[in-house]
Order: sequence, then C-alpha cells, then structure tokens
Amino acid sequence: MKLQRDDTWMRRGLSLLWDAGALARVTDPRAVLSLRQLFTLTSWPEDLPGTGGDALVVAGLEGLLDTLSPEDAEVWLENDLRHRILDFQNEYEGTAALVFWLPSGRRRITMRHASEEYFWKPSPAREPYVPLGRHLWAGAEPDVARILVSEESDPDPDGDAYVGLYHPRLS
Repeated sequence: MKLQRDDTWMRRGLSLLWDAGALARVTDPRAVLSLRQLFTLTSWPEDLPGTGGDALVVAGLEGLLDTLSPEDAEVWLENDLRHRILDFQNEYEGTAALVFWLPSGRRRITMRHASEEYFWKPSPAREPYVPLGRHLWAGAEPDVARILVSEESDPDPDGDAYVGLYHPRLS
C-alpha cells in the first residue's frame, strides 16, 4: 500500500477525499462544484478555485453512485466520469488537482489487501460492491496512494490520518 504524506494531492492528480479538515486545506467549501456543474462546464476555468488556482473540488459523486444500480455505476464510472477526468487532466496538462469530496468515503471505500483492489459499498448496504478502482483507475490501482494528513512522523495508515486516496494521473 502506497502512502501520500506530502500535499502533492492538493496540486495535481485525482483524489477522493473524505476529511473536512483536509477539504478546508484545499478550498473554501463554498467553492466546491456539484457533479452536475462539472459535467455542464463548457470550458475549463483558467484559475481553479482551490489550492491557489491549482485544484477543483467536486461533490455529489457518492449520491450518484447510490442512485445507480451497481452495474450502471460501473458503466457510468468507466464511460462518463473517467472521460471527464481525462478531459480535465488534458486541459491542465497534469498540473492541477481534481478532488472528489466523499463525506462518507472512509467507511464506504474498501480495499482488498491481497489484491489492492478498491470497491465502493453502495447504500443502503447491498451487494455487489462497485469495483471503483477497476473502472475509475482502469487497472492502475497499484499507483493509488492513501492520503495521510498528520503532524506525526509515522501516522497509522488505517487511522485518523487516513483522509483519502490519491492517483497521480489517469491514462
């Protein structure tokens, strides 16, 4: 399991974030876009509202995943969200961060340690889990790192310091 201890996740790449304190470090919560706003943008802003112009935070992903069947969620993640993320990365040439705010992500995203595969647990609790990593990161799950935010020199990667997941760049 990779660990991301510096603040690179706030400046580039793709992050899934669930800690309110970490969110406040990235942007003012009033500057968070809805998922709908992300998909209706006709042009990308020159200056992004987070991390001094280097980050865009989006909320609403968990609500959408909960309304879709697991099968539809897989198709949407792979065909729609992944393409929008790639558009974002291409526009900013990998020099900006796209952060998805998932307030319940800590208890809803799970990893199988043996394979390092990530899954989304639908709500209400139902099976099957959505293979988040396979469809969002297209099999590049080994490049995903846990975001750790702590003043401790060696924080617990499963403890309170674990505030999200970071991937440097989708391809």
